Amino acid sequence: MSSVVQVRAFRQLRVFTLLVTLLALAAAPTAQPAAADFDAVVQRAMTAFEVPGISLAVVKDGRVAVAKGYGVRKLGESAPVDAQTLFGIASNTKAFTATALGILVDEGKIRWDAPVIDYVPWFQMSDPYVTREMTVRDLLVHRSGLGLGAGDLLWWPPSTYNRKEIARRLRYIPLATSFRSAYAYDNVLYEAAGVLIEQVSGQTWSEALRTRILVPAGMTDAVIGETALFASGDHALPHAKVSGPDRGLGQVSQLATDNTGDVFLAAGGLAASASDLSRWLMVLVNGGLAPNGNRVFSAAQGAEMWKPQTLIPPSDIGGAGWPDAQYRAYALGFELADIDREMLVRHGGYVQGFKSYTVIIPRLKTGWVVTTNAEEGYGISAVALTLLDHCLGRPPADQVSRMLAARDAAIAHTMAAAPTLPRDPARRPSQPLSAYAGLYRDAWYGTATIREAPGGGLEMSFDRSPGMHGPLEPWRGDTFRTHWSASGAEDAFVTFSFQPDGKIRDMTMRPVSPLADFSFDYQDLLFTPAT
Repeated sequence: MSSVVQVRAFRQLRVFTLLVTLLALAAAPTAQPAAADFDAVVQRAMTAFEVPGISLAVVKDGRVAVAKGYGVRKLGESAPVDAQTLFGIASNTKAFTATALGILVDEGKIRWDAPVIDYVPWFQMSDPYVTREMTVRDLLVHRSGLGLGAGDLLWWPPSTYNRKEIARRLRYIPLATSFRSAYAYDNVLYEAAGVLIEQVSGQTWSEALRTRILVPAGMTDAVIGETALFASGDHALPHAKVSGPDRGLGQVSQLATDNTGDVFLAAGGLAASASDLSRWLMVLVNGGLAPNGNRVFSAAQGAEMWKPQTLIPPSDIGGAGWPDAQYRAYALGFELADIDREMLVRHGGYVQGFKSYTVIIPRLKTGWVVTTNAEEGYGISAVALTLLDHCLGRPPADQVSRMLAARDAAIAHTMAAAPTLPRDPARRPSQPLSAYAGLYRDAWYGTATIREAPGGGLEMSFDRSPGMHGPLEPWRGDTFRTHWSASGAEDAFVTFSFQPDGKIRDMTMRPVSPLADFSFDYQDLLFTPAT
């Protein structure tokens, strides 16, 4: 969610070789050269992409092969990442929410294709037809008609809304497409799924996750929410590249996933260690059976969660630098891709300062999860694709160099294609600054306030998002630019339009940076004067 800034060029290194025995470490513990070679690959990726720490879990042929850490928990300090170090796994949490629903299906408490309103009677979308027809399955598969990231400003940057309030505000978010006609990734419906789990189970989402999944699977390190993560004795700290006079990698504030007790948990609030994630992979590749002998979910539900539901356009998010797929589809908390005639189950996760990626090859009962304490998806891909090359028998490739080139090309393409809005001091606001001050209301977000600052000028605040306040800088004409105080909050252009009588008609917004994360869905806002 932070802007990507210019990075250093790195010297081309020799093409590395990944030895076959990496993924068989459990079966061949004496294969030290393979482990050393792969360790060198990971270290090179960390250096090239400026990643302080990586946690890696690998399962091969249904057995744990690797669960270990690399690097440090915090930049500039020596505490190492180990197999028990906790990382935020962000949207890889969605698979746990889907699994919790699958367990409730196993228990006979819900049905995948029953309407959501059967279990949450007050649930409502902006279209009455969609409200009636939306099923439990529809909550998970990104085909509701909502636009990409719609409603994310209700929780990010941290707000004072709780999960039920967010779910109730869905009725005010307009649909971008017709129901079930297109893929558009969202988070808010996973929060609605969390509400449904609570309504049906009689537990909070956190309690349901812990008692139904984490404890039976033996995931003893995992915690839920930021407070629990940072209170643990062995946790990574989040990092991102920052702009301004001190450009470079630095620690950032993590998403306050539990600032009201339950915000953004069901969509992305779990933190786990490599040791935990190796157990989770074991559960997944073994059809719901945990290494300790517990059955977490039925094999039937495991198969159901990996059935394709919504086709994903090949050009959509998450595919940069990966081999071409025959098709991509979203399942229940997982994405599917057919690569080299092998079905892959995968998913990415991103929350400020942490990234994660899961890849599973079901036929081989093999998979891995890579997590980092930096916002570098291409660095994760370099490691994950090295493993993929081996498992699919692809010729060894220098994935670190490939991903550096892919990252730089993607940034250049985005920047070249993006419209620019240069500041023009000669084009002054058409009204006195006092005319822009007031209370503004958007149907789904709520209110924003613009006031005259004590020292002159204007300042703006999103009233339910404490970190989204700061000065409004005149930019050109009736367009201003925000300067938010929250770490990681993307600045926006704010444009006012007027009625014929000179009164403000509305206020619209869009991100300043073309690289802004889609969760800053400013384009969906339409503020009008509230008084």
